[in-house]
Amino acid sequence: VQLVESGGGLVQPGGSLRLSCAASGFTFSSYVMSWYRQAPGKERELVAAVTSRGSSTNYADSVKGRFTISRDNAKNKVYLQMNSLRRADTDVYYCNFRHWDIDYWSQGTQVTVSS
Repeated sequence: VQLVESGGGLVQPGGSLRLSCAASGFTFSSYVMSWYRQAPGKERELVAAVTSRGSSTNYADSVKGRFTISRDNAKNKVYLQMNSLRRADTDVYYCNFRHWDIDYWSQGTQVTVSS
């Protein structure tokens, strides 16, 4: 099982970034996929999730209206489009899925929002 992220970086407040997560080694289209983020010394928090066919999504209140999660089951990829970024969005971002009680994580990518 592999989850490989790309797309993080430095962006100014109000800017946009798009994270991608490429999945392999499991039946991607069968699983809910999620994005989490974590700041140093804090617990990892759920940012957004999308159902296996992409028909339903949910978001943390802090990102509603600014972030959009989507997936392409033909490409085994999940995305996080982040708009109107704020300094408070600075974190390491991870993609995730859960099989039974086991969580699988990507390597994490740093998103820094700063002028």
